[in-house]
Amino acid sequence: AGRGGTGAGRDGRGGAGSPQEYSIPPPVSQGKWKNKERVLIFSSRGINFRTRHLMQDLRTLMPHSKADTKMDRKDQLFVINEVCEMKNCNKCIFFEAKKKQDLYMWLSNTPQGPSAKFLVQNVHTLAELKMTGNCLRGSRPLLSFDPIFDKEPHYALLKELFIQIFSTPQYHPKSQPFVDHVFTFTVTDERIWFRNYQIIEEDASLVEIGPRFVLNLIKIFQGSFGGPTLYENPHYQSPNMHRRLIRLSVAAKFREKQHVKEVQKEKKKASKVLVKEDPTEVVFETPAEEKPVEIQLVKPESKPIVKDKKKLRKIQRKKQKKLFRTE
Repeated sequence: AGRGGTGAGRDGRGGAGSPQEYSIPPPVSQGKWKNKERVLIFSSRGINFRTRHLMQDLRTLMPHSKADTKMDRKDQLFVINEVCEMKNCNKCIFFEAKKKQDLYMWLSNTPQGPSAKFLVQNVHTLAELKMTGNCLRGSRPLLSFDPIFDKEPHYALLKELFIQIFSTPQYHPKSQPFVDHVFTFTVTDERIWFRNYQIIEEDASLVEIGPRFVLNLIKIFQGSFGGPTLYENPHYQSPNMHRRLIRLSVAAKFREKQHVKEVQKEKKKASKVLVKEDPTEVVFETPAEEKPVEIQLVKPESKPIVKDKKKLRKIQRKKQKKLFRTE
């Protein structure tokens, strides 16, 4: 029995000193990090709290992203190319705030280009929406695109830009070797709708995680943050024009109400149309006899002023009773 035990230990199949028993399993993903895409995500000064939370959510979902301090609004946009070069980033997501209510997003391939400018609408962050979805921090996402991205040339350019910016490079040091959520880009109403869904393992159904926002394309430039215009959206309407149209519509409704009131006043002031008298209308009317005028020469007797009528009636009843008794 002792020899058998020593033999098992030598073969490595049993015993406490077996090297295979304490060996560390190899990592799940073995490979070299070749795609060195790095995305710089930052903003200008003057953004609100919702934009700041959206920026933080994108940095959380994209492990290959970097952060930087806010840029002064007086600086020109081409300075961002130098900031990306200093941060060793070749892609950039820049949020630009105007009038403390309008938010613009720049997606750029620095420093050569191209770049696209969007108006961001309907922003909802991870903290704002109470969604049931959840995903592993640093996991790589799947990118799902609408079929229209392969039909139109400007959408094809945006698709390639989205792929290079939002897809996490394989074997990135901060990423996890799992795919458990999906970024969807859908085109509806001439806008690009961004959604993030979790993939449930049991039935492969999708549950929304967040954040969500809508991108309204303004222009596509050949260079990074400028240059010749490759495409301009004809359906785009600036927020200033939209607010102006709303004010004009409200003013038009007010003017219409005032006009209706004035018309009603004029109708009331206008004289009514008189109907002509019909001569046959008084044919059967007989005039009443005129009463003779009587002139009263004697002053009428003053009636006794009685405040209470009930007392007067009582007095009259007593007088009648006395007369009745005397008779």
